[in-house]
Amino acid sequence: MPEILDLGIKKLGFGLMRLPKKDGTEIIDVEQVKIMVDKFLAAGFTYFDTAWAYPGSEAAIKEALVDRYPRDKFQLATKNAAWIDCKTREDAIAQFETSLKQTGAGYFDYYLLHNLGEMRTHFFEDFNMWDFVKEKKREGLIKHIGFSFHSTPEELEEILKVHADDVEFVQLQINYGDWENPAINSRACYEVVRKYNKAITIMEPVKGGMLATPPDNVVKVLKDAEPDASPASWALRFAADLDGVLVVLSGMSNIAQMEDNINTLKDFKNLSDKERETLFKAREELAKVKIIPCTTCNYCAKVCPKDIGISGSFNALNYLTLYKDLALAKHQNWWLVEMHGRKYANECIKCGKCEQVCPQHIKIRDELVNVAKALL
Repeated sequence: MPEILDLGIKKLGFGLMRLPKKDGTEIIDVEQVKIMVDKFLAAGFTYFDTAWAYPGSEAAIKEALVDRYPRDKFQLATKNAAWIDCKTREDAIAQFETSLKQTGAGYFDYYLLHNLGEMRTHFFEDFNMWDFVKEKKREGLIKHIGFSFHSTPEELEEILKVHADDVEFVQLQINYGDWENPAINSRACYEVVRKYNKAITIMEPVKGGMLATPPDNVVKVLKDAEPDASPASWALRFAADLDGVLVVLSGMSNIAQMEDNINTLKDFKNLSDKERETLFKAREELAKVKIIPCTTCNYCAKVCPKDIGISGSFNALNYLTLYKDLALAKHQNWWLVEMHGRKYANECIKCGKCEQVCPQHIKIRDELVNVAKALL
């Protein structure tokens, strides 16, 4: 089994999924990105994370970073999403060639098979992409191979059993809010990767910005402990404190976020016992907010005659309850329902079969009505 990657680089990674846009458009503001890149590198951080599937991101980072700095001054990661619009192996391979062209990087320091889990995993096997990335590593076009993952610890274990010798790192969704969340299983997935001695790159440490504006009871815990520290800084520190972490990615959208994150992790030292206790209390307060008590067991899904995405719908509504962010909640609903091949809450026929098997005794039909009113 390969040794774990050198974890000596500075912990903050610039996630390029949520780049700033020009006012009122979907056009990336490359001039603002240049300023952010300059500040990031000047602070000693070097890891940039993009993906073929992030619209405009690879081209923007070519202009803002690759064309302006020597290649040995930064590390660039991108990803292959073989499950998006790929009917053949050639289609999947073409994503790699497109990424090389769009970034102009010459090679990738870190190349990930993107978002393994559930119905997506088999595409990488069907198209023999594991052998492809190993071939590109031998050619020097990829320095380190990994994959990103959004699913269960059991499925993660199955992937690593087969491909432990192929990968050096795994990218996981980890934050203090999801650490014990049964819908995300952050802790359990983290422990599986540590078991296989792989480095970890962390995504969603601030949960798409949600932990930057958590509920008031959570903010009080954090502010009582450190009045001058932002809630986002606590989330970043939680992630950076974990053993085996190569880098903590933050999808920064403006210069203010960049500066706050740099100040948080520029001279990062591991958390004290008191700081860990504060984050434990914050997680306890987060758990007090009344949400739908769905554990994603999906017994309901097995009996639903309309194939409603029940647990995904509830997860999305819980996002809205906790973080008051309608756009993100609607995106979560789209991702967990439609993109997982399920039907939306408004197609429920109220037969009640789901409620008969729900171990949490949730009034599922009523809650689906609430989902439809709030998100559809």
